[in-house]
Amino acid sequence: MQKRRPIRNKLLVVGLLVGFTVTLLSASSFLGVYSYRRLVKALSSRASELPQASRLASRVGQLRLSHSRAMAAVDLGLWTETSKENEPRIELLQSGEPTFQGQENRTATESSLINDEMQLPATSDSSFLQQISETGAALQDYCQELTAGELDEQPFGDRSHERDIARRIASELKAIWQLAQEAVTSKQRVSKQTSSDLVDEQLVKLTSIGSHLDTLAVLSAKLPTFLQSRMHDLAHEVRGRYRTLIITTWAAAIAAVLLLAGLGVLTYSWVFRPLRHLGHGSRRIAGGDFGYRIHLDTCDEMAELGQALNDMTTRFQEIRDDLDHQVQLRTKEVIRSEQLASVGFLAAGVAHEINNPLASIAMCAESLESRIGNDVDAVASRYIQLIQSEAFRCKGITEKLLDFSRVGEVRRQVTALGALTHDVVDMLQHVGRFAQKTVTIFDGPDVLVMANPQEMKQVILNLLVNALDSIDEAGEVELTVKRDGDEARLVLTDNGCGMTEEVLQNLFEPFFTSRASKKGTGLGLSIAHRIITDHDGRIEVKSNGPGCGAMFSVILPVASITSQSLEKREEQVVAEQNKVSSREKKRAHHAA
Repeated sequence: MQKRRPIRNKLLVVGLLVGFTVTLLSASSFLGVYSYRRLVKALSSRASELPQASRLASRVGQLRLSHSRAMAAVDLGLWTETSKENEPRIELLQSGEPTFQGQENRTATESSLINDEMQLPATSDSSFLQQISETGAALQDYCQELTAGELDEQPFGDRSHERDIARRIASELKAIWQLAQEAVTSKQRVSKQTSSDLVDEQLVKLTSIGSHLDTLAVLSAKLPTFLQSRMHDLAHEVRGRYRTLIITTWAAAIAAVLLLAGLGVLTYSWVFRPLRHLGHGSRRIAGGDFGYRIHLDTCDEMAELGQALNDMTTRFQEIRDDLDHQVQLRTKEVIRSEQLASVGFLAAGVAHEINNPLASIAMCAESLESRIGNDVDAVASRYIQLIQSEAFRCKGITEKLLDFSRVGEVRRQVTALGALTHDVVDMLQHVGRFAQKTVTIFDGPDVLVMANPQEMKQVILNLLVNALDSIDEAGEVELTVKRDGDEARLVLTDNGCGMTEEVLQNLFEPFFTSRASKKGTGLGLSIAHRIITDHDGRIEVKSNGPGCGAMFSVILPVASITSQSLEKREEQVVAEQNKVSSREKKRAHHAA
């Protein structure tokens, strides 16, 4: 038995597939969007470094310009002293970048130059140191811009080279600051040294500062080149990433298409195909094709619905077949009744026409016997008696024909079915052709039925004679009388010739006989069937085929026993005993 898979579980699978498809497509889309966002953010962040790098380069250029002017005017004056509070402090950030802090507003002391025409704007000692501080501040802003975005994992986000250059610039600025401070302190020795010695000393300091400024200019000029080189190599760096993204997007799209295709196949297999089969099968069944069956392998509620339709169709088919069988049986019964009515009408006419001449023959024989008296010889007397006996025998035959044709209410009474069976068996034991055949009766307590005793004897006699005729000399017939609930059963079983299917179907038809000698009239079983039917009973016949014997079951309703019915039963027994005794007396009288 296949495991049941409810539609709820199938819908859950469909929902999971749809959700997975949507998630896959959404993830692919978001991956592309966020990659684009990171790229734009990286470009924007790196682009913001350019102004800071340009500002730093501009400050370095101003320092070089001031230095070149100072070199030209070194022989005209000295650097004035600058207070210690204006000294810039070089620190390192947590990230390792140098930081320059100094006061932006400084009070500059004008230098006492020998030649006022050689005085440069912002070329005083304090002005040059202030320019160094401003250059340091520009470097600090650039370093903060480097660490602001934390973009090392983004495209061209590696800034290690820029940080190294920034550290070297900070080192050069520190060296320039120290040389400038030493140049300032030389003012204190003006009174002790000659002018030429002071100029030579300042020239040495300025020359050292110039070499550092040249290095500083080279370093500051490299900063924009790193960014330009990175942007130039951007296509090469992100090629692998966007190829991976393209492959991922295509893979997600193909997977989504495959999932949707699988979802369509599952939906068709689980929903549309079963519905189509159910609709097609329902239309065929509604059209009268009750042999059609709906077969679904979905193992869900639709399969249960299809099985329910199949069960309903099977039930309809059984009801239809049963009704057809009942119609056939009723039709056969009607035909049989018509045949029996015709035979009865014919038998009544024949019996009536024959009874009159037979009565005349019997009366004439009796009159002749009474007139001739004892004068007639024995031969004539015997012939007269033979005429009388044969006439009475013919009269009995005609009475049987009248009994067959008689239609109407027959007086019924509580009758012991076992006693009737014993009477019939005792009567047949004296028949010569049945003397060598064995009849066995199995009965228990009396089984009482409401029936006409003479008619029931006729039924038992016909069935028993039919069974005895079907067995050979060593055959055996068994009679069983029993009660089964509210029914009385008389079961007659023989081991005779058995019956074919055709014989079973036509067994109760009038004038139908299966005897090879064709000696039977074919009316015995028809009469028995009509009698049992009139008593609200039925006869069931079973045979496994020719040579396998047969079994006749006479089924009648059990009589309801009351005190009045018991009294009537006792009266009937007494009356039957009186009839038997009177019959024996007549026989004895005739014998005398």
